Amino acid sequence: MSRTVLLRWLHGFLPAPVTLKWTERLRAGVGALIGIALTGGIAHLLVGDASAIPFLIAPMGASAVLLFAVPASPLAQPWSIMGGNLVSAIVGVSCAALIHDPVDAAALAIALAICAMFALRCVHPPSGAVALTAVLGGPSIHALGYGFVVAPVAIQSAALLCSAIVFHALTGHRYPHVAQVSPKAPDAGAFTRADLEAVLARRSEMLDIDPDDLEALLRETQLQAYARRFTEFTCAEIMSRGVVSVSPDTSAADAVALLDRHRVKALPVIDATRRVRGIVTRADLAPALRSSPRDAFARAVERIMRGPSATPPRVASLMTTDVSKIDARTPIAELVPMFADLGHHHIPVVDGQERLVGMITETDLISGLYRQSFTGERKTA
Repeated sequence: MSRTVLLRWLHGFLPAPVTLKWTERLRAGVGALIGIALTGGIAHLLVGDASAIPFLIAPMGASAVLLFAVPASPLAQPWSIMGGNLVSAIVGVSCAALIHDPVDAAALAIALAICAMFALRCVHPPSGAVALTAVLGGPSIHALGYGFVVAPVAIQSAALLCSAIVFHALTGHRYPHVAQVSPKAPDAGAFTRADLEAVLARRSEMLDIDPDDLEALLRETQLQAYARRFTEFTCAEIMSRGVVSVSPDTSAADAVALLDRHRVKALPVIDATRRVRGIVTRADLAPALRSSPRDAFARAVERIMRGPSATPPRVASLMTTDVSKIDARTPIAELVPMFADLGHHHIPVVDGQERLVGMITETDLISGLYRQSFTGERKTA
């Protein structure tokens, strides 16, 4: 039993799998390489002699990890690196000057730096190393006094930050991190931003994720779950069967008569094998719907001009041939963008052999979504 408990405890130390793409990992490494190289080069140009002031201090390496590998982290934002490094440098220099014992000075510097960063909302983990460097950096660092805050800390922090901003902009990444409008969840009972902030306030630890990112992630998860619920219903379950259809050779007058008789707004046009060749609507048949005496006279003149052998207009010359179809086995969730974004009002439903088996209208879709929502509620009750 004790061995099982020990193994389970040790298993908790295993890291979670990294889901970041290899291209993003490589991008982070290249960014850090460029950032540190530019920071060292800028410091060399501004400072000159490295014997007095180092071109690079160790905390910059830790800052580079945050700025280039996890740029969305609240700990990697501009105010975090600049504010955190500067306040920690001031605290570290002060503790080194006032406390003779280096261990006591280092411990107090770290403690005060953490409190100051929390108070100023600029928590940046590498800044702890800045405070330690100010205390334990040796005679050359101590000789700088509060000049250590400006050079090397402020100069190198600003150079690394500018490098990160430019690099992320050139590689198409969002940095600094700013709030984005998160998608709205469809469920009326979904959480609000106030709910999220209340839950975060109750936690006893700081999460290394921006609240805006967390909210967007949770809302996208809700949308994904919402869409998944509708994969259980297919188009075959909500479509209208026994669809009234016409052939390409049907006359426009007969098509109009079918529309009026069945009180529908569109007719799918099928061939002898019941494959959909187009769709015809009332708007397409508008010339055949004329009823005024002037329109009747115009049609009579048109027949005379065409001659006795001319045939009345056929559906084939009036129908829309670029028609969207959907397979009967398709989940109804895929219908939503077709109606909402593409502006469709009638969508023919076909089987595996592309033969017409039904028709779906906006009313059918709304009815299907309602039925699925009601079914989901009963399952969870």
